[in-house]
Amino acid sequence: MKILFIASLGLFSLIQTPLCLADNANGKNLYFQRCATCHGAEIKGTGPLANKSNPPTPDLTTPAFKKRLHDYPGVIVSSVILRPNGDLIPRTLRENGVKIPPHAWSVTDFRDLNQYMIGVISKSR
Repeated sequence: MKILFIASLGLFSLIQTPLCLADNANGKNLYFQRCATCHGAEIKGTGPLANKSNPPTPDLTTPAFKKRLHDYPGVIVSSVILRPNGDLIPRTLRENGVKIPPHAWSVTDFRDLNQYMIGVISKSR
């Protein structure tokens, strides 16, 4: 229940805070520090660890994911908060000796990361 509440706050923050206030530099920085290892620079699932997880890291620029993002705009933030695949991300990092320091996520961080990723995804073909 606590996780659902936290996820709801994250999603609500995206709706309540104008995205024009998003800090693209912060979003890009967070993405490259915390996500690009698996998702790659272009969010296509081509990072150095993309094929070392089971299942492999998905390409988030596909039409199917774009539809999912359209239908459920909070999918990026909820994936960060809820980690629906359980221990997959930490286990993949651990098994490959990749250490990503803990991060105290703020509402601003979620907004910025979401906006950065949506920008990259929307520009992809």
